[in-house]
Amino acid sequence: MKLSEFTFELPDELIASEPADYRDESRLMVVHRKTGEIEHKFFKDVVNYFDTGDVIILNDTKVFPARLYGKKEKTGAKIEVFLLRQLNKEQRLWDVLVDPARKIRVGNKLFFGEDDENDLLVAEVIDNTTSRGRTIRFLTDTTEDGFYDLLHQLGETPIPRYMNRKATEEDFNNYQTIYAKNKGAVAVPAAGLHFSREVMKWFEIKGVKIAEVTLHLGLGNLKKIEVEDLSKHKMESENYIIPVESVAIVNNAKLERKRICCVGNSTLRAIESSVSANNKLKAGEGWTEKFVFPPYDFHIQNCMITNFHAPKSTFFISTATFAGTENIKKAYEIAIAEKYRFLDYGDAMLII
Repeated sequence: MKLSEFTFELPDELIASEPADYRDESRLMVVHRKTGEIEHKFFKDVVNYFDTGDVIILNDTKVFPARLYGKKEKTGAKIEVFLLRQLNKEQRLWDVLVDPARKIRVGNKLFFGEDDENDLLVAEVIDNTTSRGRTIRFLTDTTEDGFYDLLHQLGETPIPRYMNRKATEEDFNNYQTIYAKNKGAVAVPAAGLHFSREVMKWFEIKGVKIAEVTLHLGLGNLKKIEVEDLSKHKMESENYIIPVESVAIVNNAKLERKRICCVGNSTLRAIESSVSANNKLKAGEGWTEKFVFPPYDFHIQNCMITNFHAPKSTFFISTATFAGTENIKKAYEIAIAEKYRFLDYGDAMLII
């Protein structure tokens, strides 16, 4: 399968830089895979497509303030450090991206504070990983909770660069699902942003079951695909956890031929990375580099909620693989004509 088959022109004005006023009032396009039929709804209407015993699988990862601004020792040069993932909890070792990279060398100490006179965190660069990548060690003896308290005090919500603005206090809540609980993501599982407490309550009333998994999104999904042959694209590893309780809910629904809906591509990647030999979901924790592209046989889900994605992105390709490439091409043509909003703060799609 070739990358060039997954391109389209996305007008800049359709890229959302702000969320909808209310989470569940974003628009919802419903795509029927078998017939190609398309419906136009609001997200709160999603509850009408599920019945008792159906399952919604959510990614409960939690975004933390991953973007830090600090200064380099001696010179005081200003630097940005983007935390990617924690390598060792006890030693406070992290994979990070630094900018400007040319000024940050192994052995440098980096200082982070609310002002130039009050440094609350110090880190030491201990290795180079890529041109912009470094491994750093935070020099602190605080507890894990205390360390994250400092990150919340010093860090910035890591909204994507394409939004072309600084993160605000509102983004702290807006760029987070209402059910987020396991810290570790530097990008939000955006399909989950549409869920409100009212929608969740309606699912509960209707007897729709919720299964939670965790996949900590890094920046790997956002990395540009640079090969035409999709089989040669390598994803970066992301940590996932599939709890025993969720396995029971999902496998029972599969046995009863109920609707099993993945919310977002990150959820899809997590469950498709933990499938048993008899095509059932299995519990466990691990790292996945799975990239879903055509042709692909899905083992667990038969329904999907997702956002509208950028051309040639892993998210768009994965969505097209599930819905059918021709269905998605048609849906996106209509979405652009109808001025649906795209990317993280954009509108939603239900594929059934």
